[in-house]
Amino acid sequence: CYVAFNFHLHNHPQDRGAHCLCYVELQNLTGVLEFLLLGFSDDPELQPVIFSLFLSMYLVTMLGNLLIILAVSSDSRLHTPMYLFLSILSLADIGFTSTTVPKMIVNIETHNRVISHMGCLIQLSFLNLFGCLDSVLLTVMAYDRFVAICYPLHYPVIMNPRLCSLLILVSFLISLLDSQLHCLMMSQLTFCRNVEIPHFFCDPPQFLKLSCNDTSANKIFMYFLGAIFGGIPVSGILFSYTRIVSSILRVPSAGGKYKAFSTCGSHLSVVCLFYGTGLGVYLSSTVSHSPGKGAVASVMYAVVVPMLNPFIYSLRNTDIKRALQRLLNRTT
Repeated sequence: CYVAFNFHLHNHPQDRGAHCLCYVELQNLTGVLEFLLLGFSDDPELQPVIFSLFLSMYLVTMLGNLLIILAVSSDSRLHTPMYLFLSILSLADIGFTSTTVPKMIVNIETHNRVISHMGCLIQLSFLNLFGCLDSVLLTVMAYDRFVAICYPLHYPVIMNPRLCSLLILVSFLISLLDSQLHCLMMSQLTFCRNVEIPHFFCDPPQFLKLSCNDTSANKIFMYFLGAIFGGIPVSGILFSYTRIVSSILRVPSAGGKYKAFSTCGSHLSVVCLFYGTGLGVYLSSTVSHSPGKGAVASVMYAVVVPMLNPFIYSLRNTDIKRALQRLLNRTT
């Protein structure tokens, strides 16, 4: 358009007034540079309520996960593989929540819901990074419980510090690969008009819907990545717990069965909460075509789950409760 029109202007100077219109069309073709995050409601009366609610949940999430990290790092009794993985999981939960909630809180406070295209890609990248890290770490923790229950005598040899460090490093590398593949896929999309995202963060499905490209190949690739980086961890968790349940059922005494199951009860609760809410969000977005309902459902896995994880582990774990009590006594 722009090159052809300049050639036309050279021969017909009287049409120079239309130069601006052609430049606007060129800007629309090159793609937008900003998006508008609509959030949950435009009602001014609800904004203070939403602000207070999400600020409270974010502060509780930060405090709970930081206490878990401090308790594990400060107590030598908790320097074991299980609690090492738990502290890394708390770190991932902090990153996962901090990717979305602070931006929404700032948007409400400043009455400015604009996010740049680059900012959206960065948010998507970190969201996939910490989300995948959560999933892989839950699988690593399931393997740790599998070794502890099925091979208790060989546990110190198998779960040695070198293997634990390697598992954490591999978890980060897998999550980083998943994050960069998603970011690369989303960066290829173009948007021919100013777009509004009916969400409180840059949700990948909404991002695809707003693109003016043919996104069928992108959707297939996104489902493929989900099957690889989500399906393999779920399969690993199911395999570990199948072997764990089989081993527990062979324990003769009821007390022994309860003791064996109590060591993985907290982890199993977190697994069910994490994947249950994720599956619920996916099904709700598939069945319901209302973007607002999808945003409300996303609050469960993006905000509520990271907030509840520290409570699940601390309330059901005597060692964590004792470590937290010693930490608070030293602080006071």
